[in-house]
Amino acid sequence: MKTKYLLIPLLCALGACSSDKDTSLPEILPVGESTAPLNCQVYPRGGAIFFDYLLKDDKELGAYNIEIHNNFDHHTHSTEAGECHHEGEEEPENEPVNPWIFNKDYPIPAGSTSFEAKQTIPVPADVDPGEYHFMIRLTDRSGWQQLKSVSIIVSE
Repeated sequence: MKTKYLLIPLLCALGACSSDKDTSLPEILPVGESTAPLNCQVYPRGGAIFFDYLLKDDKELGAYNIEIHNNFDHHTHSTEAGECHHEGEEEPENEPVNPWIFNKDYPIPAGSTSFEAKQTIPVPADVDPGEYHFMIRLTDRSGWQQLKSVSIIVSE
């Protein structure tokens, strides 16, 4: 019986009972008027997307990723990204010729629990115009991940 009572404090001393364990998802938050992109914002080919969001975690942030891909088939990601056509109008599915594909990882300084992420992403001048998904993946140092996706429009 004594072994049981000695084992529990030993396991706790080795970290098995630690309350410092990270069990929560990081957050992707708006930063007020400068938050971008927002759902259904329009960006011209040859222009730029100015990305600005606040990233937070209760323990420590890790890195974030930005991915942009076409939504010509009207798929979803179970986030706030919705379709950007006017109510009652049906947007036809487009067959991509030169769709834009962007995927890049960005580091966050070690030890950060809050970080305002800002990037300027050039929109190629020769990509297909249409609806795209702008996806933000935030991973904290423990590996928890949060996803935010908004629909954007690339115009002529």
